[in-house]
Amino acid sequence: MDAPMTTTIELDTLVDQLDLATKVRLLTGETSFTLYGQAQIGLAPIALSDGPTGVRGLEFSGGPATCLFPNATLLASTWSTAALSEVGRLLAEEAVRQRIHVVLGPTINLHRSPLGGRLFEAYSEDPFLTGALAAAYVEGLQSGRVGACLKHFVANESETDRTTVDSQMDERTLREVYLLPFEIAVTDSDPWTVMAAYNDINGIAATEHDELNNEILKREWQWLGLIVSDWSATKSAAAAANGGLDLVMPGPEGPWGAALVDAVNADDVAEATIDDHVRRLLRLGERVGALGEPRSWPGVPTPDSPKRRDQLTRLAVAGMTVLENGGALPLPVGRRVAVIGRHAVDTVCLGGGSSQVRAPYQVTIADGLRQRLGESVTVVDGVGVRSRLRPARAGSLVDPITGQPGVRVRIFDRDGTTVADRIAEDNQCDLHGVDFPGAEARIELRALVPAGRQSVGALGLGDWEIRVGDRTITTTLLPLTSDHAEGILRPPGTSTDLVLDEPTELVATVSVRLGEHNSFAVVAEPTPMSDDDAIRAAVEAAQLADVAVVVVGLTQEQETEGLDKHTLALPGRQDELVEAVARAAERTVVVVNAATPILMPWRGSVDAILVAGLPGQEAGHAVAAALVNDLEPSGRLVTTFPAADEATPAWDVTPTSGALRYQEGPFIGYRGHAAGLAAAPAYWFGHGSGYGDFVYGHPEIVGRSVTVPVENRAAFDSREVVQVYFDPAAEGQPVRLVGWGSGVVPAGGTARIQVDCDSRMWRTWDPESGAWTLLTGGELLVARGLGDIRYRLPSS
Repeated sequence: MDAPMTTTIELDTLVDQLDLATKVRLLTGETSFTLYGQAQIGLAPIALSDGPTGVRGLEFSGGPATCLFPNATLLASTWSTAALSEVGRLLAEEAVRQRIHVVLGPTINLHRSPLGGRLFEAYSEDPFLTGALAAAYVEGLQSGRVGACLKHFVANESETDRTTVDSQMDERTLREVYLLPFEIAVTDSDPWTVMAAYNDINGIAATEHDELNNEILKREWQWLGLIVSDWSATKSAAAAANGGLDLVMPGPEGPWGAALVDAVNADDVAEATIDDHVRRLLRLGERVGALGEPRSWPGVPTPDSPKRRDQLTRLAVAGMTVLENGGALPLPVGRRVAVIGRHAVDTVCLGGGSSQVRAPYQVTIADGLRQRLGESVTVVDGVGVRSRLRPARAGSLVDPITGQPGVRVRIFDRDGTTVADRIAEDNQCDLHGVDFPGAEARIELRALVPAGRQSVGALGLGDWEIRVGDRTITTTLLPLTSDHAEGILRPPGTSTDLVLDEPTELVATVSVRLGEHNSFAVVAEPTPMSDDDAIRAAVEAAQLADVAVVVVGLTQEQETEGLDKHTLALPGRQDELVEAVARAAERTVVVVNAATPILMPWRGSVDAILVAGLPGQEAGHAVAAALVNDLEPSGRLVTTFPAADEATPAWDVTPTSGALRYQEGPFIGYRGHAAGLAAAPAYWFGHGSGYGDFVYGHPEIVGRSVTVPVENRAAFDSREVVQVYFDPAAEGQPVRLVGWGSGVVPAGGTARIQVDCDSRMWRTWDPESGAWTLLTGGELLVARGLGDIRYRLPSS
């Protein structure tokens, strides 16, 4: 649906009806996720929601159940603009169901270092692939009159000291690599909002960066949308307003308000600048149906509907990537299968941080394979993978009063008056939307904990008293980092191990100060077997099976907002588990339940490796479908997998004296490996085989279009992704992806796959002239990733 467009003159007429204080008031949020309306000019409140893996809605926890999508790297691994456009349309429907006007995504920062904790939210290490996929996502989302928000503008590739770090790079690198995905998405799909990042860029805060926000984004790219700050990222009034920022979030407090009115009155900010910010806000309002005639909110499928289940399963499988296959895949139905690993029974379906949503259900890989393969499946738990506490799993606790699943949450003001009494089905709560008369509150969480050996406790900043039967724990939980969002993204916790003879009530109370956005939860988890016992059980199961499927991976402790990794090694003794099973099993398949690169010291010992990413609510069904080839896992890697820690062009994510220097320049990821800046990787960007066996015929080149005849010698129909790279002749210029095309090639058949290359990838930025120039000469590489180049052709 195309949104109507009001002319600038008509918007100016509306702006002219507002006094300065009213205009400034509109430029800070009313709440954490809503904007003020203004009835005088027909502007309704606008609702925003986080959205990289689902539209969470207006509440950080305890909100309505909503679809949990496969994570961004898994979706990007489809190498399919059609898939990303479909994702955008589905997210628009999810937004419409909750009456959300703007979804805060896609995240299009790059996978600079594989240590980045938030890479699971972003698409890839390649700026062209990222930009093209983002443009498709934006087109799909905005076709439903729901605004997209490109984030985080710009050079926000790691989480360590994320609110203070100064990302430093040369102008050419900034233009050719880190601005490029934003430029492609802005130029090709016209997103309605862009989010300014927390970090500085070359010494200037992203929210105050006149050159980036005003000169490049708004003027050079002729973009008419609205720049919104990341939450609590704005550090100033006049500098941010003059630097191009249009909207401060969250509200209602912030650095603008009276300070910005005073800045205008002191001539530090021109009122025309304020008018431009408001005009952009009103344009957004009209596009999303909040200005003028109210929009309609049609009914859409529910998150647990059969239609959604089929869509989410198909999308997840399409991005799963077969790294190795010595004939063990697809799994033959009817053979004895041992499914092994903590990630099999406790599958990680999403990353940590603000992208989390409350899914209607999450299917484990063990359950998915049981449902698909029946009695031939044996399931064995694995070694421990977590070092931090987490909320009790949904469905594991019940309210002691009603017997309903969840935790009874009671919130009292400082006088003891009850201001909220509800059941939290996800076993956690925050204070969003609760109205208090004072500055302090007390929260009480009550639940029945099942009998057995249990680790019980609580999560959240504050002074706690936790009672379980006749046992009482008192403690104060303090922040562990300087991150302002720690209290809601990674609240600290405490627990103790107990043996409960019968279901026992847990009562946890915490005293908190208001004005801080924190999350609180109950901890209750059965105590698992020891790692030694788990490995012994896994070996026994593997010996009795025809094939062992070992599921390994990362958790929200490594793949999360607010923290970076320090190693690519799997946590715990998972490598030891894989090696032990591989020695015992007739055949071993490893499923990697992680969104980003890991080290695989056992990869030469196993028969097949499938990267399943973070597959969303249909995780188990999707992995089962991929392993037996009900749906082909036809993904290709979007990030290079290094062979060892530090064996990558960019590794360090820790600032030195406040600065993180992008010293590798434009040689990010596969570009740096190809240039010899790092050793050959374990798996190249673009690698993946599906279930095909492809032979390429000689390519034909017409202008910027390359057509390749592809033969599939496998016994299965299979989708191939033909990749074309440009290797410039000029010194100091990295090889770069310039196009790709795909098609399903029938078993034993041939298909002609066309790749239309993007002329923007022949540009290089000349800092002296401040302009783009074209590269000439060099070669085109027709490849399945740079580890498997099929043809080298002269480039015109």
